[in-house]
Amino acid sequence: MWLTWRAATQRALYGEAGFYLRERPSGHFRTSVSASAAFAEAVLALLREVDAELGKPDALDLVDIGAGEGTLVSRVLAAAEPGLSERLRITAVDLSSRPEGLPERIEWRGGLPDSIHGLAIANEWLDNVPVDVVEQTSGGPRLVMVDVHTGEERIGGPLRPADREWLERWWPLPRVGARAEIGRPRDEAWAAVVTRLTRGRAIAVDYAHPVDNRPPCGTLTGYRDGAVVSPIPDGTCDITAHVALDACAEAGRRAGAISTTLSTQRAALRSLGLTGARPPVELAHRDPRGYLRALARASEEGELIDPSGLGGFGWLDQRR
Repeated sequence: MWLTWRAATQRALYGEAGFYLRERPSGHFRTSVSASAAFAEAVLALLREVDAELGKPDALDLVDIGAGEGTLVSRVLAAAEPGLSERLRITAVDLSSRPEGLPERIEWRGGLPDSIHGLAIANEWLDNVPVDVVEQTSGGPRLVMVDVHTGEERIGGPLRPADREWLERWWPLPRVGARAEIGRPRDEAWAAVVTRLTRGRAIAVDYAHPVDNRPPCGTLTGYRDGAVVSPIPDGTCDITAHVALDACAEAGRRAGAISTTLSTQRAALRSLGLTGARPPVELAHRDPRGYLRALARASEEGELIDPSGLGGFGWLDQRR
């Protein structure tokens, strides 16, 4: 069966018995959330900032979009001080079933809440919003079709006007054979988050690339059991593509964001107190166990802010 990549990915990931409806992310790829509890501590520090900006409201939302196993919000809830914890209204958004053992206070739902007064965070969510793949031909850009069983590809028809307009603005293709992923569905998904902010901040963290440095052949990738595999849309692997976060930022501005910061995870986490600094050697003599704990913590922070790894992720921070 031949489909566009967007339709094939939607079917493979979220259709009946789709990959994300039966699999948990931690079994297939490593994220900042699974790498270290330090990531949740940074999100808690960010949540405290938002709480102060909003004047410590009676109810403060924390919405985790693409929550996976609910690890992030569970850790934030466990670490939050009583004065903040008792005011938190926590929502985990994911299409998979509610994980066993998730604290009862955490609402689990398949779609975004109607309104958000606080912090919404989407860590590696937008890269799994399905997109079409296009290739430049001598007759202009054309959709790439894929066989859902084998991953074989062939050139399809022309783009819809809205997609062609997006391509010309955000990912111009300079030569025949060049490829792009049409990020318009992600722009719309992100705008839906920003629109729901009554007041607060929305954060998107993801693999990203800027308009002046798009990959010439696209970024479509598959993951299975911790390894990179061919992105065959048969439901047996995760299918992901990097995100044009600059285009998402513009969509967020159109949706009502009043300020925008686009940076890297390294810069964002360092501003929240994660430095990766090693403990002083003297501590090893005074408190050997404490030194080992501090050394392990420094290693975890270092992974989160490594510019060649997780630290190189894009961070989009928008406020309303």
